[in-house]
Amino acid sequence: MSALTKTQLDHLQNLLDEREGVLRSHLQQENAEKDEFVQVASEVPDAGDSSFATLTMDLGNAAVGRDIGELRAIDAARKRVERDEYGDCIQCGSEIPYERLIVQPTAARCAPCQDNYERTHGDAGGRNSL
Repeated sequence: MSALTKTQLDHLQNLLDEREGVLRSHLQQENAEKDEFVQVASEVPDAGDSSFATLTMDLGNAAVGRDIGELRAIDAARKRVERDEYGDCIQCGSEIPYERLIVQPTAARCAPCQDNYERTHGDAGGRNSL
């Protein structure tokens, strides 16, 4: 495991916990809003209003997908903590700086490996795989 102190590790785990809470709350809110949009879309006779409701639902679905992806990244980070691998790059094994983990507690790669990963995997850009 990286050279993170217990205090640093506790702080990072708290950040993961806080972010998970925010994401779960957001998912609950999105779910409630989706139910409202389904009702509106089925009641509205105007095709334009129906299209708007469908677009709004699609945007909500994209946000839900993003949030679920981030929850998976949080779960993966917790598993790395359990295996004493948290803070170590999954690609090269080098230590991920604490400062990077504060900004992105789910980071699985050091910055150089993440840059390389994003260059070679076109679909990885902007994801929480930092």
